[in-house]
Amino acid sequence: MEPISTTVALPMDAAEEKVRAALADQGFGVLTEIDVAATLRTKLGVERDALKILGACNPNLAHQALEARPDVALLLPCNVTLEEAPEGTRVSAVDPFELLDDPDLRDLAEDGRRRLTAAIEAVAA
Repeated sequence: MEPISTTVALPMDAAEEKVRAALADQGFGVLTEIDVAATLRTKLGVERDALKILGACNPNLAHQALEARPDVALLLPCNVTLEEAPEGTRVSAVDPFELLDDPDLRDLAEDGRRRLTAAIEAVAA
């Protein structure tokens, strides 16, 4: 799978603020947040570079997709990750078009791809 991604010369906190704002501009809200590094530290005593997963959802796109195929719920919400990188923070989003290989969902997947790409590009700008 090829993600939609960029690396920005920002610390994680600043990059996350930009990501949340860019997602909101594209109609996405963040439903879930997982601090993977903190979870691994707590559960396994493992130290790793910062990694956070944001579960982003565009309610209109989600509703339309669920109406067409209820089992698409298995792929919701769309994951957007922020990961510490030597150059700053790597920001990546799942490409819905790659996940939704279904003719009934092709237009929605394209719209989701377009919106997530716009959000990631806005973070890099």
